[in-house]
Amino acid sequence: MNAKRKGSAGERELCDLLQQAGLAHRNDQMYKGGVDNPDVSFQAGGQMFHVECKRCEKLSLYDAMEQAEHDANGHAVPVVIHRRSRKPWLCVMLLEDWLKLVGGQTDV
Repeated sequence: MNAKRKGSAGERELCDLLQQAGLAHRNDQMYKGGVDNPDVSFQAGGQMFHVECKRCEKLSLYDAMEQAEHDANGHAVPVVIHRRSRKPWLCVMLLEDWLKLVGGQTDV
C-alpha cells in the first residue's frame, strides 16, 4: 500500500474508532488536513481537539506535533495519534494540555 493510501486508510480507521466512542466530528473537508481543518477532530469535555493522524512505520514525533500545533491555529487542543502496522494506536499531546484535561480545567 502506498503512503498516501495508507495515511487515508489510517484517518478513516481512526475516525471510525472515535465515532464508535461517540467522539468523532465529520466535516465536508474530511481527510484534507491543514490549518483549522484537521485530519480528524472531536470534542470532549467542552474542548475541541485537532488530531494529526499518522499511519506510518517511522514517525518524527516532534515534527508531527509541530504540524498539529500549527494547524490547530490556537482554536483546538493539538493531538498526534499514530499507529504502526500491527500495533495499537498511540495518542500524544503536550503535557501542559494533558494536565489541564485531567485536572478538570476547561481553559486548555
